[in-house]
Amino acid sequence: MTRRAAADVRLDSLLRTACDVIVERGLANTRTADVAAAAGVSQALVFYHFATKERLLAQAFAYAVEQELSRLDAVLRSATPPLTKLRRILRLYTPTGRPWAMWIDGWAESLRTPELEKVCRRLDLRWRQDLAAVISAGVADGTFDCADPAGAAWRINAVMDGLAVQLAVHERVISRRQFGEWIRLVTARELGLDPAQLV
Repeated sequence: MTRRAAADVRLDSLLRTACDVIVERGLANTRTADVAAAAGVSQALVFYHFATKERLLAQAFAYAVEQELSRLDAVLRSATPPLTKLRRILRLYTPTGRPWAMWIDGWAESLRTPELEKVCRRLDLRWRQDLAAVISAGVADGTFDCADPAGAAWRINAVMDGLAVQLAVHERVISRRQFGEWIRLVTARELGLDPAQLV
């Protein structure tokens, strides 16, 4: 293995470890020393890869979210019709585990950390743009009835975000079943569908 390849492996391992530490401690309470200790490396090595704590947190957040976005990419690249893609996107967005804990923490910490805000905004907008592209494709083939795909994507996504925070943070406020039903209802209204078509 070349020195460059070894450095890439080490960087990937550090990012995975940083994600674990962030989920456990939260973005605001994670120190570079915590990541170094969890990874079994020196703090100097962490700073070699990430010049600042803010850069470490932003890159770890991006790393975690990019794992989820790779699943979204697979949906978008598939040869399935827009309605099938839409169903899959709605299922992908249902809050589960680490990615959602990091999203919520990332949104909150973005208020204080400009570098993290830039990463968070870029990744957040990506969901909306991809959803809008699927809606536009469905409008073009006559599956959806929607005069404003970009606006519909924003509104659907805003409702998903709000409900997802409730589902992920507050136990027993809403159920996973209610989350799915309400998201299908809102999406169906935006796109001229029957909610049953989104099951």
